[in-house]
Amino acid sequence: MGLLYLLPWLIGTAVFTVYPFISSLFYSFTNYDLISKPKFIGFANYVEMFTTDPDFINSLKVTVEYTVLTVPIQLAFALFLAFILNFKLKGINFFRTAYYVPSILGGNVAVAILWKFLFTKEGLINQMIEALGGKGVGWLSSPSNAMFVLVILGVWQFGSSMVIFLSALQQIPLDLYEAAQVDGAKKWTIFFKITIPLITPTIFFNLVMQLVNKLQEFNGPYLITNGGPTKSTYFTSLIIYDNAFKNFRMGYASAMSWVLFTIIAALALIIFKTSDRWVYYSDGGNN
Repeated sequence: MGLLYLLPWLIGTAVFTVYPFISSLFYSFTNYDLISKPKFIGFANYVEMFTTDPDFINSLKVTVEYTVLTVPIQLAFALFLAFILNFKLKGINFFRTAYYVPSILGGNVAVAILWKFLFTKEGLINQMIEALGGKGVGWLSSPSNAMFVLVILGVWQFGSSMVIFLSALQQIPLDLYEAAQVDGAKKWTIFFKITIPLITPTIFFNLVMQLVNKLQEFNGPYLITNGGPTKSTYFTSLIIYDNAFKNFRMGYASAMSWVLFTIIAALALIIFKTSDRWVYYSDGGNN
């Protein structure tokens, strides 16, 4: 009976996850245009992307730059707000809900389009700057500014990390804080010596999840900048999409996907392997 209830999920996983995962590995060794029969070409796709395709190397650099900029700022901002929202104040539940909403809407197509209009030359952001006596900025016409716009959107999607941090903060025993205050510890000392160590498992979880998400970012760069200007926001997810569904090179796009998957897996493995040095659990031991 249990397997019967699980059957819809098992079928969905097999059809929409396991089969595409395995088939993409096969296609990565082929020349496949979605129409004709795949032709096996060995490692030719992998050799091409690292030797004769500068756009792919550039996309990796751009994606890593975006991830390095976005993830630390987002996690720090989420932890800061979670720390504030952990106080028992009147109407605090309203603010917790309000700050969580961006995580639901942040990846939405409509929000990405709205974000683009906010940062156009005649958009609301420039109008506010000019109203204050400043000069409008070409947010989407400058490589550095375009990346900044995407990073801000990525940081704005802090809600899910914030809620997880908030849950972790609420699990810390109050007697630890009281004992530290009795001993004369200052607030910053309490935060860095008690709060941070006790929530390192949560920091670890959020770090891995956000790292995986940001390395696969698609909606923002596709809808807001479309990889521009001068391919400064041409993320790896975009070049995979273009090769698969615009250039009809599904085999080549599959090879790129596996390279990205390998990079994500390697970074996650490094974080897991080094976690025993900085992740501590409630029993007082490390990982």
